[in-house]
Order: sequence, then structure tokens, then C-alpha cells
Amino acid sequence: MRVLPGSPGGVRKRKHGLAQEQQLPGESRQEEIGAPPGSELRSAPRYAVLIRTAKIIADGREFLCIIRDASSSGLKIRLFCALPPSRELILEMMTGDRYPVTLVWQKDDFAGLRFPEEIEVEKLLDESRGLYPKRQVRLQIVLGGVLHSGGEAVPVAFRNLSQQGACIESEKWLLMNELVRIDTGVTPPLYAKVRWRSHPRYGLIFEHTFRLEQLANISAPLQLAQLLEEQAATGALQRPAGEA
Repeated sequence: MRVLPGSPGGVRKRKHGLAQEQQLPGESRQEEIGAPPGSELRSAPRYAVLIRTAKIIADGREFLCIIRDASSSGLKIRLFCALPPSRELILEMMTGDRYPVTLVWQKDDFAGLRFPEEIEVEKLLDESRGLYPKRQVRLQIVLGGVLHSGGEAVPVAFRNLSQQGACIESEKWLLMNELVRIDTGVTPPLYAKVRWRSHPRYGLIFEHTFRLEQLANISAPLQLAQLLEEQAATGALQRPAGEA
């Protein structure tokens, strides 16, 4: 993917959804990228992004985000919930490519992230490359439900969830293209068809897709609760014997 540089005077030229921004100094630059006062400023040119959906993996738990602009040294993202304190943060793109990142600032629905080493922005934002080109973001999630099929109601476990479908595990054998309903208690009833199977795992495509914000609002509380439980359990295991 080729990105055209910005023209003199700050006029932007767009190509494949990218636009290089004119570099601004000091406070003007802070205001442009939405960073709080005193935040670290980057010298690398930033590229405005029309929309790039991604996810942040915080100590193994996954949260949807939208990349708003990016540079070789870092990026600005829109969040749907505040990121929890974490030892490790990883950005995963729709293509499956992963990048370690550090949280520099977080304010309202936005956050600034820094790469440990400079990266190729064009590669980061090119959805035609990577392990899974042009595939929707899938959230690895711990979620149970009850599947209704052929007059039976059986428990199932979700392995991942996206706007358009899910991977589940079911002890009941399901037919290809079979229409099923799953009740989870945290989502509307999910009507889906079986698109692939490798028993006990099945790939489903939903009859009605989630909006991105809707999926984020459903998944984030689950991920946060599970992450806090895991961190509390880890802390209890690491606490010296006899310490309250």
C-alpha cells in the first residue's frame, strides 16, 4: 500500500483511507491528537485513518477498539471502555498481525499507545495482508449459553465471538446449515446457521449481525470481570503465607 505525503500548508491527500497530517509543534499538536497536556509528543508523521477496527489484548483479555490515527512510533485509538491496569498490552489487527504496545495516556474514550520499536505504518493498516486478510475481529471470550436444536436444549461454550458469527463447542452433533438459537443471558437471542464443523467445535454465522459498539458493550464487562478475577487469584497465590 502506498501512502501519499501531505502537501504544503497542511492540505491532505487521501489514498486507501490514509492521509498524512502536517506536523504541528507543542500545544497545537497535543490538541490535534487529543492528548492531555503534558503527554509525550511524537516526531513521526501521523496518518489519519478512515476506520480500522482492531482489538487490545490486556493480559490475555480482549477489548475492541478503533484506530483513529497512526505513526511509525505509536497510534491513537478510540475505546469502548477504560483499559484496565495490565502487565502486557498487545494490539491485534483484523488481519491477525500483532504489535506489543505501551499505554502512554488515556482520556475519556481515547488512548495513546506507543510501539517499543518503529513499525511500517503501511503494513499495519493494509487489510489485504497478514494471517487473516479482510476478516472481522474475533474476540476470544469465556461465555456459556443454551443451544436450541431439533427440540433439544443443550449447554454450549463460546470460543470466540465477532459481529457476524461465533465459534462454539457443543456435545450435540449439529448439521451443516442447520438453523439454531442460542440464549446467553447477556445477548439478545442469537439465531445462527452452522457454516463449518469439526465436532465438538462449530462455526456459526448470525442471522442478524452486531453493531461494533453493541458487541463492545456486551463483551467488555465480561472481559473486565474475568480479568479482575484472574488478577485477584494471581495476587492471592503470590501473597506470602500468613499475609492478610
